[in-house]
Amino acid sequence: MRKLQNLFTQNALWAEERVKEDKEFFTRLASQQTPEYLWIGCADSRVPANQVCNMQPGEFFTHRNIANIVHHTDINCLSVIQYAIEVLQVKHIIICGHYGCGGIKAAMENKESGLIDHWLRSLKDLYIANKEQIDDIPNYDDRVNFLCEENVRQQVTNVCHNSFVQNAWHDNKELTVHGWVYDINNGKLKDLDVCYSAANQVPDIYRIAP
Repeated sequence: MRKLQNLFTQNALWAEERVKEDKEFFTRLASQQTPEYLWIGCADSRVPANQVCNMQPGEFFTHRNIANIVHHTDINCLSVIQYAIEVLQVKHIIICGHYGCGGIKAAMENKESGLIDHWLRSLKDLYIANKEQIDDIPNYDDRVNFLCEENVRQQVTNVCHNSFVQNAWHDNKELTVHGWVYDINNGKLKDLDVCYSAANQVPDIYRIAP
Protein backbone atom coordinates (compact mmCIF):
# COMPACT_ATOMS: atom_id res chain seq x y z
CA MET A 1 0.00 0.00 0.00
CA ARG A 2 1.29 3.42 -0.88
CA LYS A 3 1.51 5.70 2.12
CA LEU A 4 1.88 9.07 0.38
CA GLN A 5 5.18 9.61 2.10
CA ASN A 6 5.64 12.94 0.32
CA LEU A 7 2.69 14.37 2.22
CA PHE A 8 4.08 13.20 5.56
CA THR A 9 7.42 14.76 4.64
CA GLN A 10 5.73 18.04 3.76
CA ASN A 11 3.75 17.90 6.99
CA ALA A 12 6.92 17.45 9.06
CA LEU A 13 8.57 20.40 7.31
CA TRP A 14 5.50 22.56 7.87
CA ALA A 15 5.31 21.66 11.57
CA GLU A 16 9.01 22.39 12.05
CA GLU A 17 8.67 25.79 10.37
CA ARG A 18 5.72 26.72 12.57
CA VAL A 19 7.68 25.91 15.74
CA LYS A 20 10.72 27.87 14.49
CA GLU A 21 8.49 30.91 13.99
CA ASP A 22 6.52 30.47 17.20
CA LYS A 23 7.50 27.92 19.87
CA GLU A 24 4.02 28.06 21.44
CA PHE A 25 2.13 27.72 18.14
CA PHE A 26 0.80 24.18 18.60
CA THR A 27 0.46 24.47 22.37
CA ARG A 28 -1.75 27.49 21.93
CA LEU A 29 -3.65 25.96 19.02
CA ALA A 30 -4.37 22.74 20.94
CA SER A 31 -5.65 24.54 24.02
CA GLN A 32 -8.81 25.99 22.47
CA GLN A 33 -10.80 26.68 19.33
CA THR A 34 -12.24 30.20 19.31
CA PRO A 35 -12.70 31.32 15.70
CA GLU A 36 -14.76 34.41 14.98
CA TYR A 37 -15.57 33.27 11.45
CA LEU A 38 -17.51 30.46 9.83
CA TRP A 39 -16.48 30.09 6.18
CA ILE A 40 -18.91 28.30 3.86
CA GLY A 41 -17.10 27.85 0.58
CA CYS A 42 -16.68 25.71 -2.48
CA ALA A 43 -14.80 22.41 -2.27
CA ASP A 44 -12.55 23.61 -5.09
CA SER A 45 -8.93 22.98 -4.08
CA ARG A 46 -7.88 26.42 -5.31
CA VAL A 47 -9.89 28.30 -2.69
CA PRO A 48 -8.51 27.53 0.81
CA ALA A 49 -10.03 29.95 3.30
CA ASN A 50 -7.03 30.47 5.55
CA GLN A 51 -4.55 31.15 2.74
CA VAL A 52 -6.96 33.38 0.81
CA CYS A 53 -7.44 35.61 3.85
CA ASN A 54 -3.86 35.22 5.11
CA MET A 55 -5.10 33.81 8.41
CA GLN A 56 -3.62 31.20 10.72
CA PRO A 57 -5.01 27.74 11.54
CA GLY A 58 -7.73 28.08 14.15
CA GLU A 59 -9.05 31.40 12.89
CA PHE A 60 -11.68 29.93 10.52
CA PHE A 61 -14.28 27.27 11.16
CA THR A 62 -15.03 25.89 7.70
CA HIS A 63 -17.59 23.99 5.70
CA ARG A 64 -17.04 23.30 2.02
CA ASN A 65 -19.08 21.60 -0.67
CA ILE A 66 -19.54 21.76 -4.43
CA ALA A 67 -20.64 25.31 -5.38
CA ASN A 68 -20.94 26.48 -1.74
CA ILE A 69 -24.62 25.59 -1.47
CA VAL A 70 -26.66 25.80 1.73
CA HIS A 71 -29.55 23.38 1.27
CA HIS A 72 -32.24 23.45 3.95
CA THR A 73 -32.11 19.63 3.94
CA ASP A 74 -28.32 19.32 4.28
CA ILE A 75 -27.86 18.07 7.84
CA ASN A 76 -24.09 18.30 7.51
CA CYS A 77 -24.10 22.00 6.67
CA LEU A 78 -26.86 22.84 9.15
CA SER A 79 -24.96 21.04 11.92
CA VAL A 80 -21.87 23.10 11.14
CA ILE A 81 -23.91 26.32 11.28
CA GLN A 82 -25.52 25.37 14.59
CA TYR A 83 -22.20 24.35 16.17
CA ALA A 84 -20.49 27.50 14.93
CA ILE A 85 -23.19 29.74 16.39
CA GLU A 86 -24.14 27.98 19.60
CA VAL A 87 -20.83 26.46 20.68
CA LEU A 88 -18.07 28.47 19.02
CA GLN A 89 -20.00 31.74 19.20
CA VAL A 90 -18.76 32.94 15.81
CA LYS A 91 -19.54 36.54 14.95
CA HIS A 92 -19.42 36.25 11.18
CA ILE A 93 -20.66 33.73 8.63
CA ILE A 94 -19.04 34.16 5.22
CA ILE A 95 -20.47 32.50 2.14
CA CYS A 96 -17.74 32.64 -0.49
CA GLY A 97 -18.09 31.48 -4.07
CA HIS A 98 -15.48 31.78 -6.76
CA TYR A 99 -15.42 32.79 -10.40
CA GLY A 100 -15.06 29.99 -12.92
CA CYS A 101 -16.77 27.53 -10.56
CA GLY A 102 -17.16 24.07 -12.12
CA GLY A 103 -20.38 23.48 -10.21
CA ILE A 104 -21.89 26.63 -11.67
CA LYS A 105 -20.83 25.57 -15.17
CA ALA A 106 -22.37 22.13 -14.69
CA ALA A 107 -25.64 23.67 -13.53
CA MET A 108 -25.82 25.71 -16.74
CA GLU A 109 -25.55 22.59 -18.92
CA ASN A 110 -27.94 19.74 -19.65
CA LYS A 111 -25.36 16.96 -19.52
CA GLU A 112 -25.78 14.03 -17.16
CA SER A 113 -23.14 14.08 -14.44
CA GLY A 114 -24.53 11.57 -11.93
CA LEU A 115 -25.38 12.29 -8.32
CA ILE A 116 -24.14 15.85 -8.59
CA ASP A 117 -27.10 16.64 -10.85
CA HIS A 118 -29.36 16.32 -7.80
CA TRP A 119 -27.05 18.47 -5.68
CA LEU A 120 -27.01 21.22 -8.31
CA ARG A 121 -30.75 21.22 -8.95
CA SER A 122 -31.28 24.42 -6.97
CA LEU A 123 -28.64 26.15 -9.12
CA LYS A 124 -30.54 25.17 -12.25
CA ASP A 125 -33.64 26.72 -10.68
CA LEU A 126 -31.63 29.86 -9.98
CA TYR A 127 -30.43 29.89 -13.59
CA ILE A 128 -34.02 29.66 -14.87
CA ALA A 129 -35.07 32.48 -12.55
CA ASN A 130 -32.37 34.72 -14.07
CA LYS A 131 -32.31 33.25 -17.58
CA GLU A 132 -33.35 36.38 -19.45
CA GLN A 133 -30.65 38.49 -17.85
CA ILE A 134 -28.02 35.76 -18.20
CA ASP A 135 -28.81 35.18 -21.87
CA ASP A 136 -28.26 38.88 -22.56
CA ILE A 137 -24.62 38.55 -21.45
CA PRO A 138 -22.57 37.86 -24.61
CA ASN A 139 -19.49 36.25 -23.04
CA TYR A 140 -19.76 32.71 -21.62
CA ASP A 141 -17.34 33.29 -18.74
CA ASP A 142 -19.22 36.43 -17.76
CA ARG A 143 -22.48 34.45 -17.73
CA VAL A 144 -20.90 31.87 -15.44
CA ASN A 145 -19.57 34.56 -13.13
CA PHE A 146 -22.93 36.32 -13.03
CA LEU A 147 -24.60 33.12 -11.87
CA CYS A 148 -21.76 32.59 -9.41
CA GLU A 149 -22.59 35.92 -7.77
CA GLU A 150 -26.33 35.23 -7.80
CA ASN A 151 -25.67 31.87 -6.17
CA VAL A 152 -23.74 33.51 -3.32
CA ARG A 153 -26.58 35.96 -2.78
CA GLN A 154 -29.06 33.09 -2.69
CA GLN A 155 -26.98 31.11 -0.21
CA VAL A 156 -26.69 34.15 2.05
CA THR A 157 -30.48 34.37 2.19
CA ASN A 158 -30.70 30.61 2.77
CA VAL A 159 -28.40 30.96 5.78
CA CYS A 160 -30.46 33.85 7.12
CA HIS A 161 -33.67 31.84 6.87
CA ASN A 162 -32.13 29.27 9.21
CA SER A 163 -33.58 29.06 12.71
CA PHE A 164 -30.13 28.91 14.37
CA VAL A 165 -29.17 32.23 12.81
CA GLN A 166 -32.45 33.93 13.62
CA ASN A 167 -32.45 32.61 17.17
CA ALA A 168 -29.00 34.13 17.65
CA TRP A 169 -30.36 37.48 16.50
CA HIS A 170 -33.37 37.14 18.81
CA ASP A 171 -30.92 36.54 21.66
CA ASN A 172 -29.08 39.74 20.67
CA LYS A 173 -25.93 37.88 19.72
CA GLU A 174 -23.46 39.64 17.47
CA LEU A 175 -23.76 37.75 14.18
CA THR A 176 -23.39 38.99 10.61
CA VAL A 177 -23.78 37.00 7.39
CA HIS A 178 -21.67 38.09 4.40
CA GLY A 179 -21.55 37.22 0.70
CA TRP A 180 -18.18 37.23 -1.09
CA VAL A 181 -16.63 35.96 -4.30
CA TYR A 182 -13.02 34.93 -4.85
CA ASP A 183 -11.34 35.60 -8.19
CA ILE A 184 -8.96 32.73 -8.92
CA ASN A 185 -7.35 34.80 -11.68
CA ASN A 186 -5.89 37.42 -9.36
CA GLY A 187 -6.36 36.05 -5.83
CA LYS A 188 -8.64 38.91 -4.77
CA LEU A 189 -11.87 38.75 -2.79
CA LYS A 190 -14.94 40.74 -3.84
CA ASP A 191 -17.58 41.84 -1.35
CA LEU A 192 -21.00 41.54 -3.01
CA ASP A 193 -22.42 44.03 -0.50
CA VAL A 194 -25.05 41.56 0.67
CA CYS A 195 -24.94 41.56 4.44
CA TYR A 196 -27.47 40.63 7.14
CA SER A 197 -27.11 41.27 10.85
CA ALA A 198 -30.68 41.32 12.19
CA ALA A 199 -33.91 39.36 11.88
CA ASN A 200 -35.84 42.38 10.61
CA GLN A 201 -33.76 42.23 7.41
CA VAL A 202 -35.35 38.88 6.58
CA PRO A 203 -38.64 38.93 4.60
CA ASP A 204 -41.69 38.29 6.78
CA ILE A 205 -42.52 34.92 5.23
CA TYR A 206 -39.10 33.55 6.28
CA ARG A 207 -38.96 35.27 9.64
CA ILE A 208 -39.22 33.03 12.68
CA ALA A 209 -41.10 34.46 15.64
CA PRO A 210 -39.03 34.63 18.85
